[in-house]
Amino acid sequence: MVIDVHYHPAFIKEVCPDEETAEVRRNDMAYYKTPRCALEQIEQRLSASGVDRCFLLPHDYSGCGGDAMKNEDIKKLVDLGKGRFYGFASIDPGAEDALEKLEYAFAELGLSGLKLHPCRQRFYPNEERMFPIYELCERYDKPIIFHSGFTWQPDSPAKYGHPLLFEEVAMKYPKLRMCLAHMGFPWVKDTAMLLLKYPNLYADTGVLFFDCAREFYEHIFTKEIGIGWLDRSIRHQVMFGSNMPRFEQMRMLTALKNLGLREETVELITERNALEFLGEEERSWLG
Repeated sequence: MVIDVHYHPAFIKEVCPDEETAEVRRNDMAYYKTPRCALEQIEQRLSASGVDRCFLLPHDYSGCGGDAMKNEDIKKLVDLGKGRFYGFASIDPGAEDALEKLEYAFAELGLSGLKLHPCRQRFYPNEERMFPIYELCERYDKPIIFHSGFTWQPDSPAKYGHPLLFEEVAMKYPKLRMCLAHMGFPWVKDTAMLLLKYPNLYADTGVLFFDCAREFYEHIFTKEIGIGWLDRSIRHQVMFGSNMPRFEQMRMLTALKNLGLREETVELITERNALEFLGEEERSWLG
């Protein structure tokens, strides 16, 4: 089974009702040419790409004057997907009702985790005002996926997403599972160091490449940090993520499989690590 932990559902027709909404999201997310697609088309593309399940990652940019997806819409997609999707919640961390909305998303909607974007939502991960959010996630045993590193999105300073900002959070909340999306690119070495040091930290392979997925993966995972890091040292904490619909899952998955990793490592990255991150399987490697 292959699980893609980084899929943006913003342009699925069932939760993107019209072209006006789509245009707002294109400008908010820097997905300027992305068309709206019906859920049936998305499922066909997943099958063609060899992806069995994926994490749906919404956004809430209402606090900075942008679009906000409804957590109820993510629940709708999860129900329509009949087991194919893990739905994550999103909140505006600065909103007065942020904790209330998040608790509702976990307790009533049954969503699987939380997605946050420090750069776009303009917060430092180690700010004290974020602690109640982390404590609520820890109480419900729900993981968080953070955008980390570079982003093409407008009005989104990269300084908020530097991987080293997450170290204090990892220390303060050792039971809280957190994913630094995009391997924190371009600070990939910093991300790898943090994974090695903190077992509650994860990363995904949705690295923001610029042309050829194969060439970029080879550069990141064989030159920037060395293939041994991925194949031996941090293989239990890296998950396959495509960043769809910006990048094609098929190209990303093929590039990963052609790195020369051991078969067991590929299985960890494409399936088992995601299930452990969700809390559906025990993290036996910690023993």
